[in-house]
Amino acid sequence: MNAIRFDHAFDYVIVGAGSAGAVLANRLSEDGKNTVLLLEFGGKDNSIYIQMPTAFSIPLNMPRFDWGFHSEPEPGLHGRRIHQARGKVIGGSSSINGMVYVRGCAGDFEEWVEQGAAGWGYADVLPYFKRAEDCVYGADEYRGVEGPMTVCNGNNMKNPLYRAFIEAGRQAGYGFTEDYNGYRQEGFGRMDMTVRNGVRCSTALAYLKPAYPRKNLELKMHALTTRVIMQGKKALGVEYRQGSKTFRAKAEKEVILSASSFNSPKLLMLSGIGPAEHLKEHSIEVVQDLPGVGQNLQDHLECWVQQECTQKITLNGWLNPLAKAWIGANWLFFKRGLGTSNHFESNGYIRSRAGLRYPDIQYHFLAGAIAYDGSSAVKGHGFQVHLGANKPLSRGWVKLKSTSPEEPPEMVFNYFAHEEDKRAFRAGLHFTREIFAQKAMDPYRGREISPGPEVQSDDEIDNWLAESCETAYHPAGSCRMGTDDMAVVDPECRVRGVENLRVVDSSIMPTLTNGNINAPTIMIAEKAADHILGKKLLEPSSAESYVAKGWENTQREGKPDRPPE
Repeated sequence: MNAIRFDHAFDYVIVGAGSAGAVLANRLSEDGKNTVLLLEFGGKDNSIYIQMPTAFSIPLNMPRFDWGFHSEPEPGLHGRRIHQARGKVIGGSSSINGMVYVRGCAGDFEEWVEQGAAGWGYADVLPYFKRAEDCVYGADEYRGVEGPMTVCNGNNMKNPLYRAFIEAGRQAGYGFTEDYNGYRQEGFGRMDMTVRNGVRCSTALAYLKPAYPRKNLELKMHALTTRVIMQGKKALGVEYRQGSKTFRAKAEKEVILSASSFNSPKLLMLSGIGPAEHLKEHSIEVVQDLPGVGQNLQDHLECWVQQECTQKITLNGWLNPLAKAWIGANWLFFKRGLGTSNHFESNGYIRSRAGLRYPDIQYHFLAGAIAYDGSSAVKGHGFQVHLGANKPLSRGWVKLKSTSPEEPPEMVFNYFAHEEDKRAFRAGLHFTREIFAQKAMDPYRGREISPGPEVQSDDEIDNWLAESCETAYHPAGSCRMGTDDMAVVDPECRVRGVENLRVVDSSIMPTLTNGNINAPTIMIAEKAADHILGKKLLEPSSAESYVAKGWENTQREGKPDRPPE
């Protein structure tokens, strides 16, 4: 067998400079002992559209910053193909996301353990959440202040609608949570975002740029990784392209894929690691038959419940060119005002039915009635809540369309394939209407805009959901962590049956957490770094977590168990 010729060698080669990869690049190069190569297909993040928090919807639709993935037609969404924006830029999706910071609840991580991810329970992961965080509220047994990621609340809910929504949730019987990322997720309270001094705090800003001057870290941008170079069942390095040239980088210790829930399984399969039959269909030599590669794909859907506002205080009043110019100037010169916020400044977490120990529904409240990607806005004034049933049972898959590294993978999510997923959304809509009907919203509440009062029956709600639900951009699970035959990586993120190869990103999540997944992805990378370096893991936390009294028989603290008639 001919010796493989490499262009350069490093201890670690990381594919993807996103939410996980940037964290790993920092931590693996931190002590100066290891050389690290970080490969990123995108470029710099210096666009105002990335840096200014209020402009976050713009790069979601820019080919310069987005991979441009789309699902196949989704039967549960009436055949719609869903745009799955993924960051193609340093910082990855943390550079184009909504900056929402949600860790998930304790039950999410206990579920991971139940599915075979030993050592990833709530007590195990909480210290890594804390290590990542610089929380402006101060440190306690749940929050950290010495980490790279700044977490705050934007404009501190200056618009009265945010506080009215929190109070409406309390009046409806759900209670108040001082910190949904702390002791208690369940309830209504302020919402956290990753913003530092009015600027998006991506992993590029928080982790990569402080590490970039290190001589033992090399970042190559506009580099498309085409495959992992294997020798038998051992990963030797990677092949990548920059422009018209192809290079090979050797990994003396390990190759780490942090390329997203779409590109990580795609690269495994292009390298001969995945479901044997599928690889043979594309004439790819099977290196390791791992049937779980690309399976178990999950995502959060969300729908927008919109209400007319009777007072002219909403964000809809700031959508004219003059107002936008004022917001932009205020941000550009002073880093203050509406430009410093993602405008999700209050939120809520509830249970869709009795018998659930932890919340499964999430609300992001917005003091405006505007599409998430900014593509449309209600005329006049309105407000909305983004309703998400966040523990879906439906599963999809990622497959190869061809052996071309340039071609996007094929993806199907099978949204609403499980009846239980529809039931949770139906209940969520009933509860949302009840919350909006509380006394706290009386000074602001006009008519319901969407779905509209005519949508009442299960069939009408299901049809509205199929027509209007959009992705929350939280794909996960396609390289699941565990120990069974369908697991792709073990609890130390090592690809099963393969030497010197790990996957570290949202694809290894066994199940979705109840909330946005950027914070858990950063945590995964923080913990994985210690596994990779062979360090002693952080001491498990003894902090307690909230469980509602009577959860077995009641859907909320202060109301009987059933949606209103």
